[in-house]
Amino acid sequence: MPKSLDKLENLLGYQFQDRELLERALTHRSWVYEEVTDGDEDEIHRLQNETLEFVGDSVLGLAVAEHLYKRHSGLDEGDLTLMKHRLVSTETLAKVAANIGLGDFVRIGKGEEKTGGRNKPALLADSLEAVIAAVFFDSSYVSARTFVGKLLADELRSTTPIGSLDYKTMLQETLQAEKRTIPNYTVIKTEGPPHNRTFFVEASWDNGKTRGKGNSIKTAEMEAASIALKKLKKQTKRI
Repeated sequence: MPKSLDKLENLLGYQFQDRELLERALTHRSWVYEEVTDGDEDEIHRLQNETLEFVGDSVLGLAVAEHLYKRHSGLDEGDLTLMKHRLVSTETLAKVAANIGLGDFVRIGKGEEKTGGRNKPALLADSLEAVIAAVFFDSSYVSARTFVGKLLADELRSTTPIGSLDYKTMLQETLQAEKRTIPNYTVIKTEGPPHNRTFFVEASWDNGKTRGKGNSIKTAEMEAASIALKKLKKQTKRI
């Protein structure tokens, strides 16, 4: 392994009974394809972490849903769904994985290493899901639920329904449901000094466009998407 598993277990706050589960969770397919030179597909699937990612995604979703239900029993299903979507997103998982330095422990191929694979959000998020599955198989769902609660403790405390709104995803899903083109975002201008910039972004799709502004491109995109959703809602009501 790239680094000591003892160190990783200390960072995770969990000691594995079966270390092979952890090793598999940390093994990216790029490493396996370079190491298994005879092309044995069964061996390739046995060694890599993709199946663990699949299980980890489900365990994570259930654990987060349970934590949110217990913390926010007064919220409705819509608000809980928004918060869950935010907590299990690639962005959140990659941030948590990066904070514990998980990428340093993942086995990746030489090609993936050269392209900065250890720092790729998708690879970090997938590896973290695989580790969650490894805890689940090593012990039980209860242990995995506790593990997820500790791992996402800060995010579980700070996540709110409003803060979890992803207007860009909502706009894309709305347009796709209507079989329309997905939105394109363009920075049309910036104002202010480098330390206090205001960005103006235009969101455009087949026959519509809106504009938003914010102190970051992402914030401006979110505002443009939010305005677009309101515009589409009004158009639907007039039909």
